[in-house]
Amino acid sequence: MRAPLRSPPGPRADGHHQVLFVLAECVPFAIALLVLLVEFTPLHILYTGPLLVATPALAAVTMGPKGTLAAAGVAVGVSVTTASYNGAWGTQQVYTNFLALFLVSVASFMTSRSARTRTENELNQVRRIATAAQEVVLRPVPDRLGSVQAASMYLAAETGARIGGDLYDVVQTRYGVRMIVGDVRGKGLPAVRAAAIVLGAFREAVHYEDDLVEVVDRCEAALLRDAAVSGAGGAEAVLEGFVTALVAQIPEGPHIEVINRGHPPPLLLRDGTVRSLLPTAPLPPLGLKEFLSGPSVRTDSFPFAPGDRLLLYTDGVIEARDRDKTFFDLAEAMVTMRDHTREAFLKGLHQALLRHTENRLADDAAVVLVDRYRDEEPPSAEGPT
Repeated sequence: MRAPLRSPPGPRADGHHQVLFVLAECVPFAIALLVLLVEFTPLHILYTGPLLVATPALAAVTMGPKGTLAAAGVAVGVSVTTASYNGAWGTQQVYTNFLALFLVSVASFMTSRSARTRTENELNQVRRIATAAQEVVLRPVPDRLGSVQAASMYLAAETGARIGGDLYDVVQTRYGVRMIVGDVRGKGLPAVRAAAIVLGAFREAVHYEDDLVEVVDRCEAALLRDAAVSGAGGAEAVLEGFVTALVAQIPEGPHIEVINRGHPPPLLLRDGTVRSLLPTAPLPPLGLKEFLSGPSVRTDSFPFAPGDRLLLYTDGVIEARDRDKTFFDLAEAMVTMRDHTREAFLKGLHQALLRHTENRLADDAAVVLVDRYRDEEPPSAEGPT
């Protein structure tokens, strides 16, 4: 099962754009202040009515309905104050200004509310599409698979996002339980596309290839083939979109077979001790085999006995930093929550990551948790939702 996908709260806007946005919001109130300065100084001979009329119209562009009402209220207050100070009540100019301000304020409010409703409808449509895409690219991990139970969690760094460049899947096959966890270099739609291509190749190959090496080769071939078809081939394009990946297989015996293509090694928890399952030789990420020399791809085997817990993850977890630039200690978190159920572990890990980063993940984070049944214990129906 997969834990609920939630993006960390908090603004993710670029700092430069954020400053510009704040400045734009201040413009209507700056105009009102300018009118006050003009009217309360010898410059009051200038005609400031059109400036105040423009205040709610400008607020409607950046501040929404409530901001528009606030700007209109400020404009009315300034008009009343300056008219009283200059003794202009009873003149046609004052009433004309108030009428124009009222009409522009009403029109600006209605326009702002209509724009807000339209934007919300568009965002809801985008969310529905993203949810559908999520179920295709990152489908739920089955709770029970042969001799293991599994769960997964995905945290998108971008606020409101549901999928990104991280990928994972767990599949029950005639060769055993096969898993993949990967991370596409880059972000945005190209990263989502690459993740979907690798997952599609994996989901097909795991059922037909008896050799785990062939499964990995099929994933890499699909990635390179798409780059060639899309016209983005070549070393430079590959370097822009390679994929670190870890493919594993859990057969019936008490061990696990792993092929690590430049990905963070999985962590194995046994009797309160965490061990990194390091590869015997480093291998390049998917897409770089033809450009980087290295040993031939081979499968590493590690013990995976009943009662053991295995954690596969992407670098968004271990590279999460606090304000002092200290990395998140995933191994320590595994030990601390060693007695937690899968659901409680994923929830606790989610909370620990957000606390460590102060709700600001810098990169997407994906986690797959696998527990092997104890010999004396039947499979539990409990699992995360």
